[in-house]
Amino acid sequence: MSRKQAREIALHLIFEMGFQDFKAEEVLADRLDESIMASISGDIALYAGKLGEAETSYIHEVVIGVAGRLSELDRDIEAFSHGWKLSRLSHMTIAILRLALYESRYVADVPVGAAINEAVELAKIYDTEEAAAFINGILGSIVRAENSGDAPMDQTVAETAAESAEPAAPQPEAAASNV
Repeated sequence: MSRKQAREIALHLIFEMGFQDFKAEEVLADRLDESIMASISGDIALYAGKLGEAETSYIHEVVIGVAGRLSELDRDIEAFSHGWKLSRLSHMTIAILRLALYESRYVADVPVGAAINEAVELAKIYDTEEAAAFINGILGSIVRAENSGDAPMDQTVAETAAESAEPAAPQPEAAASNV
């Protein structure tokens, strides 16, 4: 199994945690169990492969990391989503943004550009083209603000960056989901 596939599984778990109050450790234990993966593999080919140690470690790191930094990630996503509250974004858009933002900040072996590119590609699969453009704009704005020395961000910096980016807005609760 590749990092790309592990990222996709991590996205599924982050997406799932967006609907109910699960603890990250519970979701990981339940969903990464070999018998559960085998039962899902008939419907979703992604789960047919055996997780290697590196992929399992990566999934654990990002799912637990996103759960642990949820308020920080959501605050920054909302601050850069000019005119959009999190409640207006699809659950999938939020999950992709959370994953990519966490990766770009905290996963040492994932370059920022790769995190953004992978997020856009995941949006094209699980969300809409409009959501992919929106995600690209939001992540790009956040990275530019952080790289300009304005991190940690305050509301003024976030509002300024969001106004200059104004990415295309996704459709609320996009129905296109393959999860």
